[in-house]
Amino acid sequence: MTAANPATAGSGAGRLQLHNRVLAALIAAGAAGALAVGFVTLAPNRLVSGRPIGFVVACGPHFAAGMTALALVLLAAAVVPPRPALHRTAAIIAAALFVLVLATAGHAAASLAGAAPAAARISLGAGFWVVLGASALAVIDGLQRAGTSPWERLMFAATLAASVLLMTRSGVFDSLSLAHEYWAHRQEFAAALVRHIVLVAAAVGPALAIGLPLGVAAAHRPKLQTPLFAVLNLLQTIPSIALFGLLIAPLSALAAAWPILGSVGIGGIGMAPAIIALILYALLPIVRNAAAGIAGVDPAATEAARGMGMTARQLLWRIELPLAVPLLLAGLRIVLVQTIGLAVVAALIGAGGLGTFVFAGLGQYATGLVLLGALPTIGLALAADFLLQTVATLATGRLGR
Repeated sequence: MTAANPATAGSGAGRLQLHNRVLAALIAAGAAGALAVGFVTLAPNRLVSGRPIGFVVACGPHFAAGMTALALVLLAAAVVPPRPALHRTAAIIAAALFVLVLATAGHAAASLAGAAPAAARISLGAGFWVVLGASALAVIDGLQRAGTSPWERLMFAATLAASVLLMTRSGVFDSLSLAHEYWAHRQEFAAALVRHIVLVAAAVGPALAIGLPLGVAAAHRPKLQTPLFAVLNLLQTIPSIALFGLLIAPLSALAAAWPILGSVGIGGIGMAPAIIALILYALLPIVRNAAAGIAGVDPAATEAARGMGMTARQLLWRIELPLAVPLLLAGLRIVLVQTIGLAVVAALIGAGGLGTFVFAGLGQYATGLVLLGALPTIGLALAADFLLQTVATLATGRLGR
């Protein structure tokens, strides 16, 4: 055997190896976003686009040093050999960076507002969103690599949400244009948020009541699948605004022919066409996942149930549907997130909801007003997705026992 070259061995041992490329890429993206584009923007009033202000100037030396230190610690975690404890630690550090980014934005806005005219507006810049998004993805990456339980992830999310709520209550974000828009429209915001949730619930509930039986029928009768999915796929290809528009004429005609329908809110504009359109969009994921879930049940399980004397109804409720729960919940996740997003567009036909702020802000070129409608919508979608993913994981774990 030939002896190893000490110089080569030493250089190989001293060479750093990148164990977590995802985390390193997120840190690089966050650094590039912070340095290349503005962290916040300063405008003379709410109707004028602002000038970007860089990361160091906006944040100040102390906040910039804190965020840089946390990013460097995360980068060090990316080159350390992976262990579950390390990934948990990286998730905690990334969560601390997430909170610090929010606090830094609030501090920057307060500092700029002190020297700006009363009508000036400080908005969140592209650099802020890049850094915040990178830190959030680093949290998710760390939790996934650590193999955390659903309950641990739920507690983690609740802690982050509580931190953001505490900062909001303490007035950290009061100098941001988003806060100005909220205080100017707080009564309308509460009503719009409730209306948005009602729209989603009124669409998803009937979609489940219609889609589940159709999915079961498609699984038991394969010949039904081709025409059924052809119709549902066709509905998905229609743009949402076009579908809302197509429903105006027939519903207006119905309300004119039968005034009693108009008295209960059914007409060409408003909630009725919005709910009908949202139901139609929600059917495909529910039907497809229900059919796939029922068809994917182990034939041995159904044969054993029939051998025990179960009727078709008992087989469906006691064997097929419980075993199809993971796919059913996956379909419900898709439907909820999709419906929460599409309900924004429903504001164009007078259905209300958070979309009223989005389109009003676009018309006035007011970024804060757009965010007042967009951010709660994103929050609702993320919360629904996370909670249903947690339920699906727990349900899959119980079925696997």
